[in-house]
Amino acid sequence: LSQNEHSQIYEIIAAVLHLGNIEFEDNPEDTRGGCRITSSSQKSLIISSKLLGIDPGELRQALVSRVMQSSRGGMKGTVIMVPLKVYEAVNARDALAKAIYTKLFDYIVQCINKSIPFESSSYYIGVLDIAGFEYFTVNSFEQFCINYCNEKLQQFFNERILKNEQELYKREGLNIPEIKFVDNQDCIDLFELKNHGIFTVLDEESKLPKPNYQHFTTEVYSHWTNYFRLSYPRASRLKAHRDIRDNEGFLIRHFAGAVCYETKQFIEKNNDALHASLEGLVQDSSNTLIRNLFATSNSQRGKLTFISIGSKFKTQLTELMDKLKSNGTNFVRCIKPNSKMVDHQFDGGMCLTQLECSGMTNVLELMEYGYPSRAPFGELYNMYEKYLPKELKKLNPRTFCEAMLHSLNLSEKDFSFGVTRVFFRPGKFAEFDQIMKSDPENLKTIVANVKRWLVKSHWHKSQFCALSVIKLKNKIAYRRQALIIIQKTVRGYLVRKKYMARYKGIKKIRSLEVKLQQMEKIAKQLKKDKEISARDIKSLHAEITTTVQKIINDDTIKPATIDQLHEQLLKKTDQQMTTLQKKVQDEKIAEEQARLRKIQEEMELERKRKDEEARKQREEEENRKKKAEIEARRKKEEEEKQRQEEEDRRCAAALQAQLEKENAEKQKYEEQLEQERHDHELALRLAQESNSQIEESPLSVRKTDMINNQQVKGKYDLSKWKYSELRDTINTSCDIDLLEACRHEFHRRLKVYHAWKAKNRKRTTMDENERAPKSIMDSAQKTNGHRYFRIPFVRP
Repeated sequence: LSQNEHSQIYEIIAAVLHLGNIEFEDNPEDTRGGCRITSSSQKSLIISSKLLGIDPGELRQALVSRVMQSSRGGMKGTVIMVPLKVYEAVNARDALAKAIYTKLFDYIVQCINKSIPFESSSYYIGVLDIAGFEYFTVNSFEQFCINYCNEKLQQFFNERILKNEQELYKREGLNIPEIKFVDNQDCIDLFELKNHGIFTVLDEESKLPKPNYQHFTTEVYSHWTNYFRLSYPRASRLKAHRDIRDNEGFLIRHFAGAVCYETKQFIEKNNDALHASLEGLVQDSSNTLIRNLFATSNSQRGKLTFISIGSKFKTQLTELMDKLKSNGTNFVRCIKPNSKMVDHQFDGGMCLTQLECSGMTNVLELMEYGYPSRAPFGELYNMYEKYLPKELKKLNPRTFCEAMLHSLNLSEKDFSFGVTRVFFRPGKFAEFDQIMKSDPENLKTIVANVKRWLVKSHWHKSQFCALSVIKLKNKIAYRRQALIIIQKTVRGYLVRKKYMARYKGIKKIRSLEVKLQQMEKIAKQLKKDKEISARDIKSLHAEITTTVQKIINDDTIKPATIDQLHEQLLKKTDQQMTTLQKKVQDEKIAEEQARLRKIQEEMELERKRKDEEARKQREEEENRKKKAEIEARRKKEEEEKQRQEEEDRRCAAALQAQLEKENAEKQKYEEQLEQERHDHELALRLAQESNSQIEESPLSVRKTDMINNQQVKGKYDLSKWKYSELRDTINTSCDIDLLEACRHEFHRRLKVYHAWKAKNRKRTTMDENERAPKSIMDSAQKTNGHRYFRIPFVRP
């Protein structure tokens, strides 16, 4: 490349880097929901457009919008400028950067290929370095493609190292134990199966008018229902993956472990096609290298014609696998020693897991039993033919190889002979080659050993031939004896074939006689119809004898007829047996019922007797109880009567004494009242004569009345009751004490009233019918004028 081309390559790489720095934001001035480039990204836009040889305004317009041209009635139609949303602009920017970088990379590779002095060669060494199995917390379309590539290479590794090697050992007849390994073809089918593979479903979803990643995920599940390799994110062992919804991702069980993929960006990352605005812009670039890179772009556009990244990746991987299968392949397995990316640290468990998942343990097991070095007999013979003397050159290749290897004192475990080639343990072929290419003196020794081994081999073969002849003689005698045994066996078989059916039929029919003996034993147990049962049994026995004689005499009888006769006799025997058993059972039931009836009658009589005894005992017990109760009640009544009489006598004596005492007090009280009344009348008369007042003194109350009042008042305080309450209580209450308290309260108030009335009698000369003095009545009759109003109040 020239210096100018170097500069253009560096400019394009710098332009791609600056394109990645361009950011977008929503445009509030756009009513159609478009976006715009942020102010902080203007510098990156100007630099990248300058490096690409594009006008900055046109690049800005192409990044935030795309041209849509309708085709109605022809190839061309109205041109419409469609604004892009933020995520659409980001996808367009990334697509432009990927397209430029991809075409630049292809251009550099093409230049390198042109610098090689030859165009094609049958012999070359190619080194393929690929990314390992990727498994992160968030896995997207990139990890999906890389892990698919690893699945394909793992399958190629299994076929080349394990499957093909074991098939070769089987074809050559080597007794090598079979090594089991996991075939991941079902996982590869999940990726690339026609019409149902994930890549196919993704391309179909991308061709829809409005592709949606959730619909794509649902379609994947619908095509692979109950498939072991595919599962929902909630089946993952990572807690972060369990939060992913079923229509937002899926889990694939790879050979190295289960990986959960989020499908949110699958559709966008699967399509790296540039829209018409960006492609036309780079095709008109002033940079000649950019213009040449995009000069061969496909003119056909549309969702139905685009080639997705997944399809390209799958096609390129298929071509790579075809090339690998057509060449000899050696593998270098790289193991990640730790997950911290530090040196001098080895995680044994992690490394062992990687080795097991990659199939290395199976390879080591195969290497333990297998033979990694091998050579066809003809090639080995041609390789050392020039070192052999004339007498050994006449040997065929296989005999030569056997003679050489056995004569070199090599262990038989170090090599093995197949059908077309000889196999060596690791390092043994190099040892054999070194011996064969040694000095001539050593070669003479080898030739002598080969001749000695050939003589031994011929002698062993002669011995084997003699032993084979002896063995053949013994085998012929053995076969002659076996022939006699075969004839005997065949004759016996023919006789058995002819008579076996009748023999078995007679044997089955005679086996019914055992049942007849059982029937005779049962018949002896009968108490009724014993002669009839015995006659039926004899008749059945005679029928069995007749049938057996018939089978013996009839050579043409068929097995079906014998079976039919046996079935008839068996049916009759079973019927007769059932009848006898039923009769015996009926007799036993009848006897048991009679015995039960007798027992029941005895039990009923015993029950009645016991009931009668119990009744009599209960009656006697009740009579005793009644007599005891009557006697106790009589004694109690007598004691109560005596006690009551004593109490009545005591109460009568007390009452008599109280009455006498009350009479004495009453008489004394009446005398006192009479004396006070006389004194009061005398004082009243004297007061009237002298027109003066007297001091009223309350009448003395008897001590008994005071005591009763105090007793009643202690229980009922009626001093604050109204007269209406006293009257209602006297009329309605049934409490004797309350009525007595009301009576005493009423008497008390009546006495107080009379005392007040006597104390406040008029002391003037007024008439008895006058309510007030005459001066007061005259003053009340005067008509007073208005005191507070000058205008008298007159009703209208």
